Amino acid sequence: MIMRLPMVGSQYLMGFLDSDKNPYDGGKTYKGVLPPDIPAAKFWSFTLYDNQTRSMLHTPQRYPRAGSQTYPSPAAVANSDGSTTIYFGPSKPADAKGGNWIQTMPGKGWFMLLRLYSPKPSFFDKTWRPSEVELVK
Repeated sequence: MIMRLPMVGSQYLMGFLDSDKNPYDGGKTYKGVLPPDIPAAKFWSFTLYDNQTRSMLHTPQRYPRAGSQTYPSPAAVANSDGSTTIYFGPSKPADAKGGNWIQTMPGKGWFMLLRLYSPKPSFFDKTWRPSEVELVK
């Protein structure tokens, strides 16, 4: 994870604050956009963690993740322009596909990891960058 070798190992991006520099609130809904051509040759995954326990966030959804794999939850679906929108919130937004939403819990703070397995050169040269995670409501 420390070495900067394209196509080898993995790279993790951590997020603790939304685009307004506020900590994530489990009672609010946020969204992040991954531009087309996510730079992960093997797979990518967002996972949410509890601020207090540093364990995966415990929700009725069971697996607080969204990504390119179909197990243990449905794979995220790309938008028509090739980007992928992921929602984070206590209830699934009407326009979110099942694999593009990660459930949060009111009263619980959380943070996220975006994992890129076998990261491509566009990650290292920063020609690919995810959006800031923005508050929706």
